[in-house]
Amino acid sequence: MSSRSPKQQQPRRGAIPPQVTFARRTASGRYVNYSREDLGSEIGSPEYMNYTVHIPPTPDNQPMNPSISQRVEEQYVSNSLFTGGFNSVTRAHLMDKVIDSETSHPQMAGAKGSCCQVPGCGESVMSDERGVDILPCECDFKICRDCCIDAVKTGDGKCPGCKEPYKQTDLDENLNKPLPLPPNAGYERRLSAKMEGRLSMMKSSKSALVKSQTGDFDHNRWLFETNGTYGYGNAFWPKDEGISEDGTGVTPAEQLELLNKPWRPLTRKLKIPAAIISPYRLLILIRLVVLGFFLHWRITHPNEDAIWLWFMSIICEIWFAFSWLLDQLPKLAPINRATDLKVLKEKFESDPSGKSDLPGVDVFVSTADPEKEPPLVTANTILSILAADYPVDKLSCYVSDDGGALLTFEAMAEAASFANLWVPFCRKHDIEPRNPESYFNLKKDPFKNKMRQDFVKDRRRVKREYDEFKVRINGLPDSIRRRSDAYNAREEIKAMKLQKETVGDELLQPVKIPKATWMADATHWPGTWTIPSPDHSKGDHAGIIQVMLKPPSDDPLNGTDNDDGSPVDFAEVDIRLPLLVYVSREKRPGYDHNKKAGAMNALVRASAIMSNGPFMLNLDCDHYIYNSQAIREGMCFMMDRGGDRICYVQFPQRFEGIDPSDRYANHNTVFFDGNMRALDGLQGPVYVGTGTLFRRTALYGFDPPRFKEYHSGCCSCCFPRRKQKVENRALRMGDSDDDEINLSLFPKKFGNSSLLIDTIPIAEFQGRPLADHPAVKNGRPPGALMIPRELLDASTVAEAISVISCWYEDKTEWGNRVGWIYGSVTEDVVTGYRMHNRGWRSIYCVTKRDAFRGTAPINLTDRLHQVLRWATGSVEIFFSKNNALLASPKMNILQRIAYLNVGIYPFTSVFLIVYCFLPALSLFSGEFIVQTLNVTFLVYLLSITITLSLLAILEIKWSGIELEEWWRNEQFWLIGGTSAHLAAVLQGLLKVVAGIEISFTLTSKSGGDDNDDEFADLYILKWTSLMIPPIVIMMTNLIAIAVGVSRTIYSDIPQWSRLLGGVFFSFWVLAHLYPFAKGLMGRRGRTPTIVFVWSGLIAITISLLWVAINPPAGATEIGGSFQFP
Repeated sequence: MSSRSPKQQQPRRGAIPPQVTFARRTASGRYVNYSREDLGSEIGSPEYMNYTVHIPPTPDNQPMNPSISQRVEEQYVSNSLFTGGFNSVTRAHLMDKVIDSETSHPQMAGAKGSCCQVPGCGESVMSDERGVDILPCECDFKICRDCCIDAVKTGDGKCPGCKEPYKQTDLDENLNKPLPLPPNAGYERRLSAKMEGRLSMMKSSKSALVKSQTGDFDHNRWLFETNGTYGYGNAFWPKDEGISEDGTGVTPAEQLELLNKPWRPLTRKLKIPAAIISPYRLLILIRLVVLGFFLHWRITHPNEDAIWLWFMSIICEIWFAFSWLLDQLPKLAPINRATDLKVLKEKFESDPSGKSDLPGVDVFVSTADPEKEPPLVTANTILSILAADYPVDKLSCYVSDDGGALLTFEAMAEAASFANLWVPFCRKHDIEPRNPESYFNLKKDPFKNKMRQDFVKDRRRVKREYDEFKVRINGLPDSIRRRSDAYNAREEIKAMKLQKETVGDELLQPVKIPKATWMADATHWPGTWTIPSPDHSKGDHAGIIQVMLKPPSDDPLNGTDNDDGSPVDFAEVDIRLPLLVYVSREKRPGYDHNKKAGAMNALVRASAIMSNGPFMLNLDCDHYIYNSQAIREGMCFMMDRGGDRICYVQFPQRFEGIDPSDRYANHNTVFFDGNMRALDGLQGPVYVGTGTLFRRTALYGFDPPRFKEYHSGCCSCCFPRRKQKVENRALRMGDSDDDEINLSLFPKKFGNSSLLIDTIPIAEFQGRPLADHPAVKNGRPPGALMIPRELLDASTVAEAISVISCWYEDKTEWGNRVGWIYGSVTEDVVTGYRMHNRGWRSIYCVTKRDAFRGTAPINLTDRLHQVLRWATGSVEIFFSKNNALLASPKMNILQRIAYLNVGIYPFTSVFLIVYCFLPALSLFSGEFIVQTLNVTFLVYLLSITITLSLLAILEIKWSGIELEEWWRNEQFWLIGGTSAHLAAVLQGLLKVVAGIEISFTLTSKSGGDDNDDEFADLYILKWTSLMIPPIVIMMTNLIAIAVGVSRTIYSDIPQWSRLLGGVFFSFWVLAHLYPFAKGLMGRRGRTPTIVFVWSGLIAITISLLWVAINPPAGATEIGGSFQFP
């Protein structure tokens, strides 16, 4: 089938080695490529030119009109539910409908259309992007895809209606000349793994694939029998006219014109004013010196009367100083950043044709349990993604349902149906936010700054449709249950009739059939059933992929006005919707599915095959896009000069539904606005699990094209000697020293999917910044991404099914150095650490309008369990090879200290609990941590307190947080440190020493049951053992204060200095635990219980003081005749 090219191509450093692409044209008019495995020959050398072999038409290879075949193929894919997995056949189940309600958008799965007029068929007619029927004959005879193929292949190409031949204007021309290459063949080779052999596994329950798509036809035999020959006319080399050396279709003249334009950056770095940052750094140094002198004084002046009390206190204070230093050093160089969206639009979307040169983005949404993560919340998140302000044909959304629940599947389908109205409405009136639940619950005036006269009418209609949408979503559990019960009852009746016909009048045995969960088209749901059964439980079900919304057309598609029956006038609005795919990976007993990290890696592989966006945005199901231009903001950093070194852009997490006082520091602003800004001035912020825009090749485990190595002297952690810049070729891994890419090694790293491997260099090229300036290194020419996206055919989805199977990751590096990293409950931090350790840097993008918003648990118990999971992951990191002490020279020194602090901070809980008991022990024993409260100790204590307060004030200034938020963070630091962090240390040690696995508790996204109070969940008390240590600390300190005050009052020689020290520190502990006490008390009716408790304590205190000041008559001593024992 091939011949050695007479031309020899010299491979360049960093370029993709030339490879031969074997292809033939199928009956549908598409090019289908063979892989090297299918050829089974010795062709393994890279010394081949790219060319395409033309197979002449045969009786089994009749061309079809490409414009029809392409639409038909995508329509078939979007209407099919693909299932498969390990040791099972991949099947495409053609669905009449996906949900009970009617769907109208032409891109959606199960969209209604006309029926085929061929007798006995009744299938849906082919349709275009607008949903209009495709009628291949002038007689307007309605025909479906399969009947049309049969008419062309077996009916002499005649229309079944008028009996006239189909008119195919390009048929005769294609038979007598070499076939043209597919689009963009000069720049990127066709994906070789889309071979026809993959379709041999595909089966449909309602239609069989044509013979020419199964690979059964023997072309070698046909050539022999017909004396067919291969010659120059059968191989087609791409022409060189009008194509640049990079093969992107941009001529050198166009590049020169672009380079002559004034270059403008997409981002700017905003430094912190020197009036704030300089005193801040100076205070850090002063406090460090004061701490050193204080600890020296404490060590040299022990309390001889209570040496045990002194020893415990000095150990804790040394650890606190060390912990403070680890936390403070990475904050030496905080910065802010700003983006310029106007420049982004000028550079990438100024083409007269309206095409966008922006790279593709695949958005991942993960969910696992519809009971804890309500489907309505997930549906709103999906709607906000579909309505994002980004080129429609460059945006794709993938939803991972790790529970395989039909409830999530149908909720997604309902969201796709409602998007037909919601997304154009957002585009027409520039709606913000584009989450319908949040938008319709806005407190501000919705009509402000709305100029169109029809806005009020459109909003009222969309609001009414959304209310109906919510009713359908909330009614899905009952609808699925009633439907399943009805179909199961019908199956029981059928089974009983069959048994009666077989057995006769004999005694009938009870008929037992599996209680299946049924889809809307009256077929079994292949995922998890409500009543679990073999192959249909949460840990045992097939892989599922459903294209809910097929890829949009390349050109804008405006809607219709009200005259055509549309509820809203969209005549001037693009109604196209992004690609939306439902994915549920295969799960089988005996396999470690690695929780969320495994689900995300499955999405990475499936999306690479189906859309291959060079960038990926991952969101939790409860985090929606609050700023419709958030993706563009992140793309400014990726596409700017030096953007090829950025592995991810992290956005801050913002939350809704938090109580106004933020009792448990749920907003976490000290971390997101303080620590993360500071890390941005080093090598970049840590990855926090959601709201992150990734570079696909960085997640694949490749090294950056350029990085800095921090060579060191005797101690690599603390004493760097010099920095050295290192240049890399593209797609290089740290353990590979070859100058060129060796694709033969990739299956060991990425698995045996050749289609997945072929997408890697394409994603790397498309993710490069624009080469519009001589200083831009590793860039791509302008206009390279204005080509149409690859067609989504059945073989592609079948390959996606295979890469989400439970066995695919066996003997590969997925989860080890490729994708999300396994082995920790906080896989996000480890994944980000691995990228920084390879030399990548990350960016922190704080937008004027919040990029994303989500929900957080405001209940005390849920909050503690959330903190427990984070702290447990940190302990695992400390005891693993991901410890920052083992970091490579590619990581910044202060960045190492930040990651070291991530692994160490839970251990502070051990010293914190001891220190919280010290005031009580001091009051009980009558001793203190120092011999006497002398002037030296008080000066040191005052200096440390003042410097800490000034540092907090300056940190508030440069981070933009409020004083109350800083204080709430301090309070919850002690609450979490005395409860969840201690439990995390114990669990981590149990896992490391005894191998006891740690259980993962999914954080609930639902609210309380009190519909009248949106913060009702705040007052719900759910007991957990994590509450025991803080309760003991509070009770002990309260009793100790009472004992200390009583002893001092009733003693002959009161020791007020010792009492003052103990009481001061006890009140310090109790002040930090005050939010915990409020949460523990809950409320009675509408009044928090803590009010009654405080009233009682105050009354008792006043009574005791009054008795002490004014004792009863006849008493000769303070307090009467009472003697404290």
